[in-house]
Amino acid sequence: MDAPQGPGLAVVTGANRGLGLGVLRRLAERGHPVVLGARDVEKGREAAEGLGNVHVHELDVTRQDSVDGLAAWVREHHGGLEILVNNAAVHYDTFQTAIGADLAIAEEALAVNTLGAWRTTVACQDLLRRGARVVNVSSGSGSFGETDGAGGTPAYAVSKAALDMLTVKLAADLRRRGVLVNAVCPGWVATDMGGPGGRPLDEGVDSILWAVDLPPDGPTGTFTRDGRPIPW
Repeated sequence: MDAPQGPGLAVVTGANRGLGLGVLRRLAERGHPVVLGARDVEKGREAAEGLGNVHVHELDVTRQDSVDGLAAWVREHHGGLEILVNNAAVHYDTFQTAIGADLAIAEEALAVNTLGAWRTTVACQDLLRRGARVVNVSSGSGSFGETDGAGGTPAYAVSKAALDMLTVKLAADLRRRGVLVNAVCPGWVATDMGGPGGRPLDEGVDSILWAVDLPPDGPTGTFTRDGRPIPW
């Protein structure tokens, strides 16, 4: 599928707040038509107010019918897309340990953070134009190399570690089509999920956009923060 003239369509999941909204704003400012995926359409519309060329679409990445509905809309109105940012995430569970974890929380974290990105990418696979970028927003919490041995955030950490492996597998499958698939840690950012004390939102957005802005012969199947590799 050939790329369109001018900036192509971008889809950002979980984009009604925080990093997702920050990435969406920057892409819209660049002239990309952007789909704001959000479970709550009203919150999505409030977030998109004042932004040009943004379409708000109901998107629950845990529901196949919702993801299929998004893909059908993209096919009908744009024919394909150039950028997919799998940002939707839940449960930064600092309050629990692995041995005492509420497994219902773990199941939901895996359903959104890992399987949600998987489901969305699979649903959009035929829509990804040659040279498209898929960015999975991950976390150093899921890095074996960066873990400090602490037991906090078990559901979030396990789901992000699984997302990193998914990134490697998707990158291998989509390489022949020139689609670059990379995992990015935005760092600890001062958002609703990250909490106070983190770095400015724009720095986290820059980290994610590094993988969007890669050249056609850029790397795929990587895990980075601020454009630099971090250990798996």
